[in-house]
Amino acid sequence: MNTTAQFIPYRQTGFFSSMVADYISEAPRLQPFYMHPVSLDGIKASIEQRKSFATDRALLVDILNEQYETTPLTEKQKKYIHQLSSDNTFTICTAHQPNIFTGPLYFIYKILHAVKLAEELQAVIPENNFVPVYYMGSEDADLDELGHVFINGEKYEWATKQTGAVGRMIVDKTLVQLIEAISGQLLVLPFGAEITGLMKDCYQPGVTIEQATFKLVNALFAEYGVLILLPDSAEVKRRFAPVIEKELMEGFSHPAVQQTVSQFPEEYKAQASGRAINLFYLVDGKRERIEQAGDDFLIVNMQLKFSKAAMLQELQEHPERFSPNVILRPVLQETILPDIAFIGGGGEIAYWLELKKVFEAVQVPYPMLIVRNSFMIVNTVMQAATKKLQLEYAGLFATELELVNHLVKRDSTIQLSLEEEKENMIALYDQIKKIAGDIDTSLKTHTNALQTQALKKITALEKKMFRAQKRKFEAQQRQLEKLKKELFPNNSLQERVDNLMPFYASHGKEFIKMIYSHSKGLQQEFGVILE
Repeated sequence: MNTTAQFIPYRQTGFFSSMVADYISEAPRLQPFYMHPVSLDGIKASIEQRKSFATDRALLVDILNEQYETTPLTEKQKKYIHQLSSDNTFTICTAHQPNIFTGPLYFIYKILHAVKLAEELQAVIPENNFVPVYYMGSEDADLDELGHVFINGEKYEWATKQTGAVGRMIVDKTLVQLIEAISGQLLVLPFGAEITGLMKDCYQPGVTIEQATFKLVNALFAEYGVLILLPDSAEVKRRFAPVIEKELMEGFSHPAVQQTVSQFPEEYKAQASGRAINLFYLVDGKRERIEQAGDDFLIVNMQLKFSKAAMLQELQEHPERFSPNVILRPVLQETILPDIAFIGGGGEIAYWLELKKVFEAVQVPYPMLIVRNSFMIVNTVMQAATKKLQLEYAGLFATELELVNHLVKRDSTIQLSLEEEKENMIALYDQIKKIAGDIDTSLKTHTNALQTQALKKITALEKKMFRAQKRKFEAQQRQLEKLKKELFPNNSLQERVDNLMPFYASHGKEFIKMIYSHSKGLQQEFGVILE
């Protein structure tokens, strides 16, 4: 694919919170809530901090080798797994839930961001090794979020009655039928058979969503050396057991988050408040909250009750049954991985900024936080429409109404503004006010009221003139409406709605290579890619 890219500040798009924009610009008021600035010096400081933590590298290598036991490894993956045994090897991590068929496009973007950053750091800090890791949040139980995709604007939803952790759900007949339905749209495209064939191969009846996602992500990114970590295992949870026990016995994480959030500047909204105990119990197709009642622990909606001793015994014998929520999941990730940088979306960065004291409480290193790469892909048809409307790509992020008004004001050949006339009217009334005031000072108030009424009527006339002229721009409005609908589906960013499959069906693996080529490491900007 022959493409070029333009980059604009995240703040300029209007689609990211003020907190994220302030984080990127290193606003002083946010600096107390994170550890390392996004810079090469920040990376070096993160490495030094990480060296002081005893990462169980042997365990990590064993877990990865076990996970990949039946999956052929690329030479780069073999090299990375071997390097993880060494104290001078560090991971660049991104995390995401196992959305079916990879979900929205940013799933792809964040993994490639980890790849690019690892490669850039390897070039400038050659004395260390850097490994890109995708941490699969397979214990997420939000099927409403993970169980659908949008293909060419049409929503395809997995209608299953399974419950609990999505990663443990089984590929069933309805999911296979969903692939068949989607393939009808894609098979006419050059690589449509390739991508639908890959989906069918990964989502085989009877395998878990975790297994299917593992196979799919590996098929897409193995050549880049990406390693996938599956935390839903007894081995991983056993290493995390001391933190789980501390949470059960002390409920330490909630006060730590509350203390942090109470110190946030007023304009920032807390992203995730958490609970008294930030753990779930995960068993038999269920993922339910653990709550404390006196000296006992209750499993919500499961009629289960444990004494403190019984709960600790359960943790010792079945650590895989304990699942951290959004507050503690990052700590699990950073406990297992020798991680120096975490790449996340705006929402993820916002809730990570609440967690610094949680990490401090268990003495786990807090990594550098990097806002993931974002892209908007503009094909040749969209480019032609943008050119015809004489718009800049950065300007497309404005609302449709703002853009229409801009076009009308820019291209109209007649006068639409009455500002000069208003100024003349104000001058006239000032003169009348002086004349009337000389006769009776009370007449000044009456003159002011007449001036206000007159200005209101002129402003109303001005709006009517604009609306009448706007009707003459119906063709441009239709073009703009079509363009905005394609680039901002559901009035959202393209990357938050559209799925990989149509792009892959059109371009094959070249699409992924193209995103990789435009990805950046430490520079946090929004990319507009022009085919």
